[in-house]
Amino acid sequence: MSLASAVEPLRAANLLAGRELYRIRFLSAGGGFAASTAGGGFPCEDLAAATADFDIAFVVAGGNPLRYEDPALARALRGLHARKVPLGGISGGAAILARHGLMANRRFTVHWLHIDALQELHPDLAVERALFVIDRDRFTCAGGVAAMDMMCAIIAARHGADFARSVSDWFIHPRLRAAGEPQQLDPARRYNLHHPVLESVVGMMSSHLADPLSPAQLAQLSGASLRQLQRLFRDHLDRPMMQFYRELRLDKAEELLEQSSLGILDIALSTGFSSVAHFTRGFAARFGEPPARRRRKIRGA
Repeated sequence: MSLASAVEPLRAANLLAGRELYRIRFLSAGGGFAASTAGGGFPCEDLAAATADFDIAFVVAGGNPLRYEDPALARALRGLHARKVPLGGISGGAAILARHGLMANRRFTVHWLHIDALQELHPDLAVERALFVIDRDRFTCAGGVAAMDMMCAIIAARHGADFARSVSDWFIHPRLRAAGEPQQLDPARRYNLHHPVLESVVGMMSSHLADPLSPAQLAQLSGASLRQLQRLFRDHLDRPMMQFYRELRLDKAEELLEQSSLGILDIALSTGFSSVAHFTRGFAARFGEPPARRRRKIRGA
């Protein structure tokens, strides 16, 4: 289910675009046919084919990923990381990446079955109970149909929100869920939004905290003009668009500061700030004190 939910949106995107936007390759240890528990499966190349020309390489894992050992997979993942290929985890896949030290200083999620055990084994990791998390060069989701939401978020970032909704509608999946669901309310309810363009833009902002989108990108991907977006944010949210975006990022930074052991620099990078100084100024302006002082208070409590 997880793998199908990940690859089918990409296949549909190619079909709806009338050209190849995405090329999918399946790999496994030793190659050959990889059978699924439902009786289907996928013809796979050997892991040795995992080279630097991948745009993203996903690890898909069911069962208990915390017990999975495969030297060939470990070598392939280290090689991809060394070649700076972005990595992703689907269902239990992020747990495997974490066990090999590849999720350090990154926010990520994993299937709820594995969260408590993973946090017990690695209390320093920034694991979130979210549908999906995109943090710079790491793309993770909780499995099941959450993979479809993550892939549609990726498609929206590259080809626009309208096109991503067309892909979602193709599968009778009419509402693209936000990254933080179900642990958080979706943007429409959280911010009491009543405009589809606003809901779409806030959803894109929520899934692009570590790599903030520019005003021009938000306008292009939402299908609205920049002037229209600025007016919608003023009229419905009573603040400029990029101020709202910065507040979203800073609110996530406050959450990470209180609930994770990530360093200040890592929190800054995970929420789209290029330096500790830039992050500290923004944090102090929003919360009345710098992040280091806030953390000292938390640890002293």
